[in-house]
Amino acid sequence: MSDNLAKHPLFLAVTGALVLGVAALALPATSRAADLEKCYGISKAGQDDGSTEMEVPGMSTVDYQGDAFKYVTKGTCEQISTPFGPGSLKPLSNRPPKGK
Repeated sequence: MSDNLAKHPLFLAVTGALVLGVAALALPATSRAADLEKCYGISKAGQDDGSTEMEVPGMSTVDYQGDAFKYVTKGTCEQISTPFGPGSLKPLSNRPPKGK
């Protein structure tokens, strides 16, 4: 019976549709990820997407922590303004300033 099922037109159509559906869902996620970059020093405490130490979200302890990043649209990081200056594509060792 299983040999006949594999040759049945409805089985082939459903299987094909499932494969195409999964592929369609995977493609936009890949293209969206390619349009993002890590931007350091812009997140509020606990609202980061990761840090230089680990890519675990929400681990920053102070606002605008220099080694914590958020994913932003490519080309926008250095245009994001914070009280300590713009975002950076590289980790910042001077954020937040000492005493803040």
